[in-house]
Formats: sequence, structure tokens, C-alpha cells
Amino acid sequence: MIPEIIILAMVAAFLGLRLYSVLGRRAEQEEEIVHNGFERGDDRKPAPAASSTVTELPRSERQLTGFPPAIEQGLREIASSDRRFDLLAFIEGARGAYEMVLEAFWRGDREELRELCDDDVYQGFADALDAREAAGHALDNKLIRIEDTKVHSAMLDGQTARIAVLFVSDIAAVTRDSDGNVVAGSLDDAVESRDIWTFSRNVRSNDPAWLLDETDEG
Repeated sequence: MIPEIIILAMVAAFLGLRLYSVLGRRAEQEEEIVHNGFERGDDRKPAPAASSTVTELPRSERQLTGFPPAIEQGLREIASSDRRFDLLAFIEGARGAYEMVLEAFWRGDREELRELCDDDVYQGFADALDAREAAGHALDNKLIRIEDTKVHSAMLDGQTARIAVLFVSDIAAVTRDSDGNVVAGSLDDAVESRDIWTFSRNVRSNDPAWLLDETDEG
């Protein structure tokens, strides 16, 4: 009976490590995580009897592990100040915001940009739109895919949480003149774009929305 329990415990541990890698680390680190987990398992004591209680880390805790120390510390400070913070939900929301902001800028939707960006970033987009319109140009861009999304930095500045996210995406970009003629780019050739966008939120605010407050190239 005891050998069967040990085998089941090892299988559960393996599955737990796989789930841990999916929730908390980048996909390319999964093999390393599992490998290291089994290395550490060599020194572990035998699995407890069936009557013992196995304690598993909460989901929110698993999300915050596996990052470089500075990023992990920043994420933990944010999570400690905002108990509603969910990293996976944030990443998913950041991906959605990335698509929405790009598409709003491409079609010249100032109202939507205003809702998604802070004042400084919005003004930068508005100035670019003014210059584009003055030149009589229009963008016919298309986001082909987002290849990768990962946390680049995280910090809690007083009551303001700031998380920078690196987006690696393929974008087909075309600029047309007022007559619809292509003056730059091609929809047939997607170009890799690496953008680091920083989102911020007051952790004491009842408003759960994060705003884009800085853009940079990755």
C-alpha cells in the first residue's frame, strides 16, 4: 500500500509542477522548472501517509513566483497593497488593451484613446494624429499576432502600482494618402514589433482600471 501512495504522490507532484509552470512562468521555462523540480525531489523525504495533509500554495501565490528578484518583489508589494490583484487577469487585460490602443490609434479614435491612456500618453497619440491628418495620410495597419507577452518590470510607488509589459507582435503596416494610394509599407510583409508599455493604477482606488502611462520600444 505504501509504495502505491508514494507513486500517486509523485504523480501529483509532477502534475502540480506542470500547473505551476503554466500559471507562473513563461512557456519556454517549463522544461527547466520541471527538471529542477525533479532534481530537488532526489533529496526529499518519502511521501507522507495517506492520512497526512498536503498543503498547496494558493493560486495567487503561484502566480508571483519564478520572476527575477526585482520583478517578483514589485509584484508582491502590489499584491500586498491590493488584495484583488490577479496577475493572470492583469496580463490578459494588458494584451486586450494593447490591441485596443493600437487599433484606436490606427483609425484615429481619440475618444477611445482618452479612455485607455493617461494624459501624457494620450497627448502623444493626439499630436501624432494631428500630424498624420495634416499630411493627409491614413493608416491601414493590421495586428497579425501577439507572439509573446511578459512582465518587464513591476513596482509600487507610494499608492501607485506600475507594471511594464513587453509585447512582441507581428504587424503589417501600410500608410495611404488621401486618394488611397500606398505611400509606405505593405500588408504582405508583417514586421516584428517589440513594445514595452507601462500600465499604472492607484491601489487605493475603487476603480479597477489600469491606464497606459508610458510607451517605449523593447
